[in-house]
Amino acid sequence: MERKMEESAVRDGDTAGSEAGGEEALVGNVTKLTVSPPGYSGALRKGHLVFDACFESGNLGRVDYISEFEFDLFIRPDTCNPRFRVWFNFTVENVRETQRVIFNVVNFSKTKSLYRDGMSPVVKSTSRPKWQRLPAKNVYYYRCPDHRRNYVMSFAFCFDREDDVYQFAYCYPYTYSRLQHYLASLERRNLPYLQREQLGLSVQQRRLDLLTITNSDHLSPDREKKLVFLTSRVHPGESPASFICQGVIDFLVSQHPVAQILRDHVIFKIVPMLNPDGVYLGNYRCSLMGFDLNRHWQDPSPWAHPTLHAVKQLIMQMNQDPRVSLEFYIDVHAHSTMLNGFMYGNVFEDEERVQRQAVFPRLLCQNAPDFSFSNTSFNRDVVKAGTGRRFLGGLLDDTSYCYTLEVSFYSYMPAGSNAPVPYTEETYMKLGRNVARTFLDYYKLSNLIKDNRPSHIQSSEVKSPTGNGKDNGVGRDAVDRQREKSQGDRH
Repeated sequence: MERKMEESAVRDGDTAGSEAGGEEALVGNVTKLTVSPPGYSGALRKGHLVFDACFESGNLGRVDYISEFEFDLFIRPDTCNPRFRVWFNFTVENVRETQRVIFNVVNFSKTKSLYRDGMSPVVKSTSRPKWQRLPAKNVYYYRCPDHRRNYVMSFAFCFDREDDVYQFAYCYPYTYSRLQHYLASLERRNLPYLQREQLGLSVQQRRLDLLTITNSDHLSPDREKKLVFLTSRVHPGESPASFICQGVIDFLVSQHPVAQILRDHVIFKIVPMLNPDGVYLGNYRCSLMGFDLNRHWQDPSPWAHPTLHAVKQLIMQMNQDPRVSLEFYIDVHAHSTMLNGFMYGNVFEDEERVQRQAVFPRLLCQNAPDFSFSNTSFNRDVVKAGTGRRFLGGLLDDTSYCYTLEVSFYSYMPAGSNAPVPYTEETYMKLGRNVARTFLDYYKLSNLIKDNRPSHIQSSEVKSPTGNGKDNGVGRDAVDRQREKSQGDRH
């Protein structure tokens, strides 16, 4: 029943013609596909573009030649689920110098998109390996009569180096392999307060990693231990979540005085990639078998949703341990229609609990200039009953708080500004660092931690543009929120 409701919600809200363009037949990525003019049978020439998406997190299902200057691109739907077509990630080679092209991505499943508001794809090439966003003026998002009135994102690009391989993506990719290299480098540091373990395996036998960060020497055995649990990448196409998660980890394992204090008082458990198969395969929302894992927390299957099952078992086990107080569960996502970072929380009858739940996002607002409290909302939609936030919010006791942390795929609006600032890999990680340090502010308020830090680190790392650190982002984007609140991702 839950799955039928979910599919109905997709039909009614997020899709614009699920049969559009014949993409229901797309089951694999293009592999070194040469796209030459129709009827051409001679030798490969420079300028006959070669497309490829047969690599980790790649996604491109089909390319149609329209003219020498124009190509229609079809996103491959999530494996075993034709409804989700958003993430793309592909390479182009064999280009001609100064060759100008228009790429039309013609089969998005979403009608609402930040492409309306200035977002653009990211690009890198062999000689310029740092990802950068295309100029917004070269990107167009419109409903196209040639594609069953589906929404199309067109972008113009000029290739400038013949020997380069160019790569285009929906957002900055963060692959399973990148995570494995990062975690291996952390392990090699032999930090006494960091433990990495394999919590389980995915359907395709990829690692489900669990990090524990705490200074066990300072945790009193006769005192209840405070525990913060954080998960990320349950939706594989939401790559900004991984940059935030890495920012959290980087800060917590650092020698920063705030990090040292937190490790002395709190246990942090982090699962950086809940859906490693989906990430590896280049899906947007689903696992290998086509499941939106963030709808199956109520009853995850050990064989169909093994990563979710393992994490849920661990959380329930810790929740029953009288020596541990599970204080926070935060699930990190990215959002395709709104700006800034913001949170979703739960709805409670007890007004005091409602107020206490708002404390952490308010504190985060003071530390992070890109976090918007006005976009933060508390809800209990029926469709979201199977999410981690909703399920655990109903399971844990009233001293625990469960949030979804969202961040825009595109940009944030600093307080007092009307100009959006596009996110970079670094500013996503910076938000993660600010999330981590906000736990100190929270536990100072709750008197777990006495404020005996040196005066030079008492203020937040990132101050608001006004310098007073207050109400940073409160009231921000009120107009945007009104416009977008019925259009959001269904996390």
